[in-house]
Amino acid sequence: MQINKRVDDSSEINIGIIGSKSLIDQTKETLKSFPNFKPVFGVIEPDTAITDLATELMHEVDVLVFTEYHLYNLAKQAMDFSIPVHHVPLMGTGLYRSLFLIKSSYGLKCLSVDTIEEKYVKKILVELGEEDYEFKVIPNHSKPKLIEDIIKFHINNYNSDGSIALTGIQEVSVRLSEMSIPNEWVTPTQQDMIVSLERALLATNTRRNKESQIVFGLINVDDFTRVTEKYTSEHDVQLLKLNIQQILLDYIKQLDGHLINLGGEEYSFITTRGVFERETRGYKFIPLLQDTNNAIGITLSIGVGFGSTAAEAGSHARLALRQSKELGGDVCYIVREDKSVLGPVDITTHTQYERYDLAITDAQLLDRAEKAGMSASYMTKLMARVSRYGIIDYTAQELASTLKITIRSAHRILLKWMDAELVEIIGEEKVTYKGRPRRIYRLTFIMEEELK
Repeated sequence: MQINKRVDDSSEINIGIIGSKSLIDQTKETLKSFPNFKPVFGVIEPDTAITDLATELMHEVDVLVFTEYHLYNLAKQAMDFSIPVHHVPLMGTGLYRSLFLIKSSYGLKCLSVDTIEEKYVKKILVELGEEDYEFKVIPNHSKPKLIEDIIKFHINNYNSDGSIALTGIQEVSVRLSEMSIPNEWVTPTQQDMIVSLERALLATNTRRNKESQIVFGLINVDDFTRVTEKYTSEHDVQLLKLNIQQILLDYIKQLDGHLINLGGEEYSFITTRGVFERETRGYKFIPLLQDTNNAIGITLSIGVGFGSTAAEAGSHARLALRQSKELGGDVCYIVREDKSVLGPVDITTHTQYERYDLAITDAQLLDRAEKAGMSASYMTKLMARVSRYGIIDYTAQELASTLKITIRSAHRILLKWMDAELVEIIGEEKVTYKGRPRRIYRLTFIMEEELK
């Protein structure tokens, strides 16, 4: 494993290039057309551990590019990337060149193909005027395979049909050539490299733009009137408000944000998405919820909104705050620019957040749900669960667990939903020999929404 670095320049974009030496050299020439890139090269050698190399580079660069799909696929299957990752696709002029060379030397009657999409091969064969041909593609090529298995695949096809190997892996081509098996290693042309680098540049610019995006937040003190009832004087209430504001100021300072007191028990703050993402550890960690509870015994509801404009972010923050209040407070919800929801984020109970879609299209359905006491929080959470698991039938106990409410509350709201024809009873479930059977309810409102 070999890593070559250049001197840092904060005005440039750090890009990691991982591949064989020959393709790295080719990429260096192409990079001359991209002065904004500051490359760090990771040269693959026979004993290189691809995940170790990718992990090392990931912490030094803004974007990673693999010169071979096989390497990219191995890394993607084995690790989670925190930065944009690309590979140079074998679908353009490089693939056309390789097929033309095979046609000139051997003809295109029978091919044995790995790591290259079948549809791209067929498209170029049509452009080359080929009609009477056949080729075999390695099964499930999107799943990483051992080099030995890929080589064996080509050998078997050559022995049985005289197939010409078309490979996107240099090591496979070298090994086949050593066995005198005809093959062609598909390598990207400079034009293919340019397209891939342009995509990488766009990804980093998009990421940087998103990191500077305005994030709008709303903070509401839960049951503020009830909290102040235990204080005997207005002086003590004012001290409480000062304490709350000081805790909020300390936290918003960590976000490099700006806090505004909206009066009463509500505050707003503004920060940037990049800082918010880092300080919340990817939207999973809001210590402010626990800090206020521990320090002065109050809980907060927080709504955070993302948007392409400040107005949109503010509107989404209000939607998110409503979600938090409906769940009972002491949580944070996030509504993103596409109106998808992240939440609840709750450090005190270590609740794992879910992502679901806030947008429900049927206005009449929403009206029926609202009249039956079904909040948007309940509705979207149920729709998200159905979308994830495909289950639309629940007992009251299962519904209580899903919505994080008591079984008694679940029975009560199910009666309301039945009256509004949002659910229906479809059967009973025998739990124990002596226990009463549990009714099974079907969420018919979700079926209606899916039909829309």
